[in-house]
Amino acid sequence: MTVGQRIAQKRKELTLSQEALGEQLGVSRQAIYKWESDATLPEIEKLISLSRIFSVSVGWLLGEEEQETAAEDKELTEEQLRMVEEIVGRYLDAMPEPEPPKRRRWPVVLCLAAAVAAVIVFVKLFDRLDRVTSNYNNLQNSISNINNSVNIQINSIANRVEEILHQQNELTAEWGTEIVNIDIPANTATFRIRVVPKTYREGMTALFVARSENETVELPVAVGAGNAFDGRITCNLTDSIDLTVVFVTEGQRETQVLDEYRYLYSNTFPGVMFLGGGLWMDERDGVIRADGDSKDHFFYEKKDSVYQQWQAKPVEVKVGLFKDQKLVQWYREEMHEVILNGVRTERPWYFWDEVVLYPGSVYCEAAVITDEYGRTMVWADAPIRYSEASGWQHGGGVWDGGPLSPEGWEF
Repeated sequence: MTVGQRIAQKRKELTLSQEALGEQLGVSRQAIYKWESDATLPEIEKLISLSRIFSVSVGWLLGEEEQETAAEDKELTEEQLRMVEEIVGRYLDAMPEPEPPKRRRWPVVLCLAAAVAAVIVFVKLFDRLDRVTSNYNNLQNSISNINNSVNIQINSIANRVEEILHQQNELTAEWGTEIVNIDIPANTATFRIRVVPKTYREGMTALFVARSENETVELPVAVGAGNAFDGRITCNLTDSIDLTVVFVTEGQRETQVLDEYRYLYSNTFPGVMFLGGGLWMDERDGVIRADGDSKDHFFYEKKDSVYQQWQAKPVEVKVGLFKDQKLVQWYREEMHEVILNGVRTERPWYFWDEVVLYPGSVYCEAAVITDEYGRTMVWADAPIRYSEASGWQHGGGVWDGGPLSPEGWEF
């Protein structure tokens, strides 16, 4: 069995859902699905947690214990027995015709026994060679782990040195930024910036600068109490905004980058995570098909988002199958009653028709959501694709559940 099959087996023995197991481990249901489908492997700390939950060793999850047992208790396989029979047969064929009955046959028996013993020794030598190879691989892994540990420590030291140098070169004694307001209809973001220069000089002024993807806004600020510069600056709402302060003293300008805001625009879309769960494929008559089936709800609310107060509400949700980012079919939605954590509630289930999958194309499940402001974005699950080396495989894309710009998608 693979690592994923072992995880799935033990989870089902404990009657745990993928979502329930994910909650115990602090990961998403999608992560459990990818482990069980062998798309990814759990990290070492997650393997340790899984071994405790399942009351098994980490070695059992990785399949190492079965390999060791097989190496210790190994008997001759059918292939090895066939080799023995072939050697004995060839030996008998090469023997001359038997002499009269008085001729003794014990030398033949001894030769056959010696041949069988030689084959057994040959097999055992191969077993020992396999063990030596396994030990060598384990040693290589240990060396690799040591190298990784050393590299991590070196990087940590380098980062610390960089941080100290950065602090020495900073122009501010203290500073802070925060989002004051996001106006989605106007597509603007307003920030409050407060800085205190490390060395204040008489007549010093400050300039707050906000750089977004398509504009630069500057805000002159006068000094206030405690030699602090405090003000609010508004710029276009985009997914890349940098905030900077420029200190001006007698015409001399000194600049320091304060903060970077990434994916702020994307985080104003409905706070959901899309989990398609992967397509179930079946091969019949040499044709790969995605079977028509039904799936549980696709969406999970991101309750821990710091931008939750500015997230828009969805007004239209469509889920479908896409081929090369072009719609193949929309799924049919039906509300079904389910019990989650002992609470009876209604969740959407989705149904679709069987689809033939063709090599050379990339398929994925995606949700197209329109929010209360009329904006449309795409939430896409991990794609599946075909390669001659490994056949159909999940993953390998840049999509992580969205949202994505609808540009390039056809629906």
